[in-house]
Amino acid sequence: MADAGDHLYIAETPEDVKSAKGLHLVTQNTPNGQKVQILLEELAAVYGTQWTTTLINISTNEQKKEWFLRLDPNGRIPILVDNTQKPPFPVMETSAELLYLLKEFDKEDRFGFKDEFERSQTLQWLFFWHGSGAPYQGQVNHFTKAAPEKLPYAITRFKNETLRVYGVLEIHLSGKYTGSPREYLAGKGKGKYSVADIGTWPWVKGWERTGFTKDEMSAFPHVLKWIDRIWERDAVKKGTGEKYTQ
Repeated sequence: MADAGDHLYIAETPEDVKSAKGLHLVTQNTPNGQKVQILLEELAAVYGTQWTTTLINISTNEQKKEWFLRLDPNGRIPILVDNTQKPPFPVMETSAELLYLLKEFDKEDRFGFKDEFERSQTLQWLFFWHGSGAPYQGQVNHFTKAAPEKLPYAITRFKNETLRVYGVLEIHLSGKYTGSPREYLAGKGKGKYSVADIGTWPWVKGWERTGFTKDEMSAFPHVLKWIDRIWERDAVKKGTGEKYTQ
């Protein structure tokens, strides 16, 4: 009888992917890749979590090849494969990957919460950025850097939407309506560093690369402080650093 995981790997699957024994990450050092890279580095610092990594170049459409699509039919990095499960269990979509790692590898909820209301708040902000932040900022990057022709309407629309979303983060972090400024997106009081921040920060910290000016960003002082606060973490530096650069 064929193993239920036999369909995952084919001859073209890179050897380091199909021979991996534990957690394996296929990634590139982009904002989406950095989300999972950072959490893995945070887990390693706390628990000694181990994993192996395959770096690919998405500009060559490696993620559209059959070997990758068997792991993630959506053809998007990163893809996380948990080979400790029988059969191996692939996890696609960054927010789902963060939540999977949280459940399976963060037994003390160092980057999550035990309180159900705080967990709900984490999901709210994680889903907010996944659905309302990254798509807009990604479109700004596309239409300003990759599109074959400059379309002013598209550039203006997606820039304005990204700035609007930054404004939502600013309202929350500044405590504009609560009177209580926050340091992190989820948790009681000033909040606690969690997957809500990890799932959002890699995109927002790239505001300058996206093309926003310091003058435009001056409207979001609490967001800028939040960016700097998270950047000070060693695991964040590791999760965005040379280890993940081809």
